Amino acid sequence: MAIIKSIQHKKNKKSRFRKVSDWLHLWLGIASGLIVFIVAITGCIYVFQKEITEIIHHDKIYITPPKNAKILPLNILNANVEKALGKGKKVGFINAYKDPARAWEFGTYKSGNPKSFFYFDSIDYYDLVLINPYTGKINLVADYKYSFFNIIKYIHWSLLINHPVGQQIVGWSTFIFVILLMTGIIMWWPKNLKKSNFDKSFKIKWKAKFKRLNYDLHNVPGFYAMLITLILALTGLVWAFSWFQKTVYAVTAQTLTEPKILTAKSDTTNTAMSNVFDIVFLQARQKFTDADRIAMSPPSGKGDGVIYATGYRGEETYYNYDVLQFDQYTGKLLNRRNQKEKNTGEKIIGMNYDIHTGAILGLPGKIIAFLASLIAASLPITGFIIWWGKKKKKKPATVEFSTDQIQ
Repeated sequence: MAIIKSIQHKKNKKSRFRKVSDWLHLWLGIASGLIVFIVAITGCIYVFQKEITEIIHHDKIYITPPKNAKILPLNILNANVEKALGKGKKVGFINAYKDPARAWEFGTYKSGNPKSFFYFDSIDYYDLVLINPYTGKINLVADYKYSFFNIIKYIHWSLLINHPVGQQIVGWSTFIFVILLMTGIIMWWPKNLKKSNFDKSFKIKWKAKFKRLNYDLHNVPGFYAMLITLILALTGLVWAFSWFQKTVYAVTAQTLTEPKILTAKSDTTNTAMSNVFDIVFLQARQKFTDADRIAMSPPSGKGDGVIYATGYRGEETYYNYDVLQFDQYTGKLLNRRNQKEKNTGEKIIGMNYDIHTGAILGLPGKIIAFLASLIAASLPITGFIIWWGKKKKKKPATVEFSTDQIQ
């Protein structure tokens, strides 16, 4: 009997480091599993929001430009949009596309109660309008506040909680998920690369019983998606915690000092021109010759606020852009800041959204992000099943041996 116990003890012996790692993986996984699942599955759904939206509203988003087409002045387009919006709503931002077959986006936004706990009470209205820039025809008026993908985005962001606690819950759950990835790879790591261990670690045994299949579905896809899910988690932490964003900036920029960005001021002594927005837009189009879309917003705040025009390279990505600032009264160009002027830290932080969604690599990148998010969403489920199976496992009957039998 003593010999058998000694053999079992040697077989099951683990280092203290491995025991701690296994313990953390189990209980941190149980504690954060539900939130990790919600965040991962909503991220998975959101990845293809652009493609799905374009399929659903294809005839609204894409137009047939007439021959020798000329774009209508912005003041006319703006007036048509505000008439369609009604209720005294004013245009707050514009997306003008270089693609002649693309409708332009006009939007309006008004925040609700800043002290509200839930997302829906924090926004008064958020509307998007698609308009044909050649004819002024309104193609679509959408209540973006209640749109499916916008709700999915805010579930992913803060569980639809407007209070800072929502983003903290998501942020710390994501932080725990990073630890789970680290401890998971420690648990996965084969003791040696003999063929039997190699197959267990790198291949799913599809014909196995449910318990073994579930175990493989937890370990094998988790290993293959580990690097991508780690990147997705770390880019999520950039938004969740200011200290983490500052750390990323300091490491990549190799400085703790953030650059001073000039905010110009309009000259309040000037008389406002009636068509200043058109003047500004014409200048922006001339200067942003390589931009795929131009975003504009009217001045806000004090009377010396400026009109911003941002030229994005890429119809979907946001990291590569130049910014112009114009006097809101005369349309005079006051300042320009180009992408190439930014330091490495600014560029990396600016890429964060596009890396997080996979859009930085185009459609292949989004497919990778989708699959990694789907695998991440499955890990809490398969992990819980493994734990539950061990919890319910009956202890095997103890067989007594006499010393005579052993001999």
